[in-house]
Amino acid sequence: MRPVRFAAALAGVLAFSALAMPANAQSVPCGGNFNAFIDGLRSEAMGQGIPRDVVDRFFRSVSRDQRVIDRDRGQGFFTRPFVDFSRQLISQNRLDRGRRMAQQQSALFARAEREYGVPPAIMLSFLAFETDYGSFQGDFNTANALVTLAHDCRRPELFRPQVIAMIELYRRGQLDPATTQGAWAGEIGMVQMLPSDILRLGVDGDGDGRVDLRGSLADAVMSGARLIQDHGWRRGEPWLHEVRIPQGLDLSRTGLRTELTVSEWQRLGVQPRHGSLPSGTMRASVILPQGHRGPAFMIFHNFRTLFEWNQSFTYVVTAAYFATRLQGAPVFDAGNPQQGLSRDQMRELQRRLQARGFDTGGTTGILGANTRAAVQDIQAQLGLPADGWPTPELLRRL
Repeated sequence: MRPVRFAAALAGVLAFSALAMPANAQSVPCGGNFNAFIDGLRSEAMGQGIPRDVVDRFFRSVSRDQRVIDRDRGQGFFTRPFVDFSRQLISQNRLDRGRRMAQQQSALFARAEREYGVPPAIMLSFLAFETDYGSFQGDFNTANALVTLAHDCRRPELFRPQVIAMIELYRRGQLDPATTQGAWAGEIGMVQMLPSDILRLGVDGDGDGRVDLRGSLADAVMSGARLIQDHGWRRGEPWLHEVRIPQGLDLSRTGLRTELTVSEWQRLGVQPRHGSLPSGTMRASVILPQGHRGPAFMIFHNFRTLFEWNQSFTYVVTAAYFATRLQGAPVFDAGNPQQGLSRDQMRELQRRLQARGFDTGGTTGILGANTRAAVQDIQAQLGLPADGWPTPELLRRL
């Protein structure tokens, strides 16, 4: 259900040096004749030392899937504001199932935390949102999806190496390209990992001699925990805590760009909505997913590592918050957020911001980190509350 992890996935490909793109990778151009593109991938795979018969068998049933391109272009679900998005994903049933799984598989989750430092609540959160605890792992043929996206010219530098990685997984007997299904962007299994991540970080959690992220919960949990640790997760540290912000807080200090110590935030009047905040020397940011009238959270280093799993701000906040709910945190205070923008309005806002020299990361219609930062800066210039939440009033002012 998630948009592809572009930055983290590309880093994973480059880190897997044995399968990194060869110097002649540009000889396999994107676009153009699909059959010629496949021939180029065949040559590239064999150039990586994969036997010809393995390569030939892998590509025997591969074809282009237009549904993948349509899905890549239309990720409208992630344009929803945090309150609506989180309410749709977080149900009592999903919470109950997560808590039952935590009890039933307590030894497995304890082992993952012991070996990789990732607490059960975080792993359960990704299991819940990626595949509904493994119950729906995607219905796209993975080989077709990866080859289709590699052929498409939007992000070939990411997906072409993933094809080679999947061929290597096939050579090792870990999957069948004709039958392996997953997400539209090529992720596989209960925690939805890309082939290069599976090759580099996959764990045989159940000891059967193979890494099976689709059929083995132990393999999925241990591999997912190792991936999160690889992204920089720090053992024993928090990730997110709901807070209240005071009237008169300098809102330009909120957002991902500013870090203060917990003690400094408390001196500014920021207080926990429940429980207590961690050590006063720990560095943290305060984020306002829907502006100063909506929910407020203090986030820490571990929260930022989750962006390596997923680039969507709304998704990461929701997943991090869901993990705290599994640990007993109350329902967040939704407040009374100001109206946001439609996707078309967001695109128009991004165009107008770009015309003023701001980097919005494109005109996608999605409120990403770059657009939030640009909004916050222009709000400050215009004398509006600089909370990073774009409103119709801001669009009119521009």
